[in-house]
Amino acid sequence: MRSSHLTTSQSTMWTNFLYILLQLSYLTFTNADEYMKREFSLVKPYFGAGMTLPYWDFTGSTLVTSNYIRLTPDIQSRSGAIWHTVPCMTQNWEVNLNFKVSGKGKELFGDGFAIWYARDRLVPGPVFGSKDYFMGLAIILDTYSNHNGPHNHQHPYISAMINNGSLSYDHDRDGTLTQLAGCEAKFRNVDYETHISIKYLNEKLTVMTDIENKREWKVCFESPNVKLPTGYYFGASATTGDLSDNHDIISFKFYELEPIVDEVTLEVRKSIIPSAEVFEAPRERKDDVKPGMSNVKIFFLILIGMIVAIACAILGIMYYQKQKETSRKLW
Repeated sequence: MRSSHLTTSQSTMWTNFLYILLQLSYLTFTNADEYMKREFSLVKPYFGAGMTLPYWDFTGSTLVTSNYIRLTPDIQSRSGAIWHTVPCMTQNWEVNLNFKVSGKGKELFGDGFAIWYARDRLVPGPVFGSKDYFMGLAIILDTYSNHNGPHNHQHPYISAMINNGSLSYDHDRDGTLTQLAGCEAKFRNVDYETHISIKYLNEKLTVMTDIENKREWKVCFESPNVKLPTGYYFGASATTGDLSDNHDIISFKFYELEPIVDEVTLEVRKSIIPSAEVFEAPRERKDDVKPGMSNVKIFFLILIGMIVAIACAILGIMYYQKQKETSRKLW
């Protein structure tokens, strides 16, 4: 009669098989963080929350809590920024950002925030709270549309700008005059986590999003032949004006895809001027044609005109009748 129990060899085989499965499972879950550099990353719990953050400086309205880093509150005319203190000496890298943009506004809100890889850090300015005419890369998550011309697109909108220090970001055109690439992204006021990935590998810039609660990356855009030097700083900044929103950073994870070991290559990469082959030449800035009056405005102007005319006629008749009565009394 065949025994229903496993033999010793079979038991050992199954034990080894389960052990291998566990190891593979462990590798699957830990591989994503294998090359994450803690000194360049920012994850909960934020050590020194409230006053200081190791390797990071923050300015303006930035508030560090135990659950998020708020660049701006949902209050008008606020600006905040956070910048890493150490320059990035990695040629190929990836940044994954967990963020949240929220606010009380239903129709009007703004303005958005920017993720930076730039030469100059902690310099306040008009580009979502940071310096204009910057050198480096800006990934802009714009929530308010200032542009009503032929290059209009829906908002929120994610775009990239490569700058060698000679270009100005044009808020009135939502940066379309100097935009590298972009995509629409509905990330505001959602009740789940929103993520953006910025990968720079072999001079190819790839931006992906996970903003639909599907736990999978969706390509926003890819741009080849983008040249970025080593030695720049990572940061994020946000601003509010007449409109406002909460702009929160939940985590900032930096991955070193391929470290530079050659000192000669390192020095060469440090001297690169930021550029992109597909970058469009700045287009001439033309003011929007002022729109004519709407039908509603025209209607109210006509109505007001008629009311004024009727009132004048009534006053004229009353004045005429009074004058007529006065003349009768005199005679």
